[in-house]
Amino acid sequence: MLTTLVTGASAAAREQAIAAAAPPGAAILLEGMPSGHTILPDHLGAVRIAPGCLCCSGNLVLRVTLNRIMRRRPARLFIGLASTEHLDQLRSWLLAPPYDQLLALTPDLSS
Repeated sequence: MLTTLVTGASAAAREQAIAAAAPPGAAILLEGMPSGHTILPDHLGAVRIAPGCLCCSGNLVLRVTLNRIMRRRPARLFIGLASTEHLDQLRSWLLAPPYDQLLALTPDLSS
């Protein structure tokens, strides 16, 4: 599944970038809460997880949420990150088993 990591200065900027790039049938996993009203259309079905370092927190919440999303077999996956502090570690984690066989990381989307 094509997977894009999305970074940006604010939740609104990340959501706007995803809304512009997401095809029908895409799944969206967002770290953190919006800084106001979300701009993502309801049909995209964004899933939010609490903010925190996704690669340092044992990945349990990310792993469970990601596995649930993948069971739906979306056309594409966008993962919006609240911080780029550990972007390389998260990318490495997604490129390791078992996700290396399930996800195809695309170039990052910066907003």
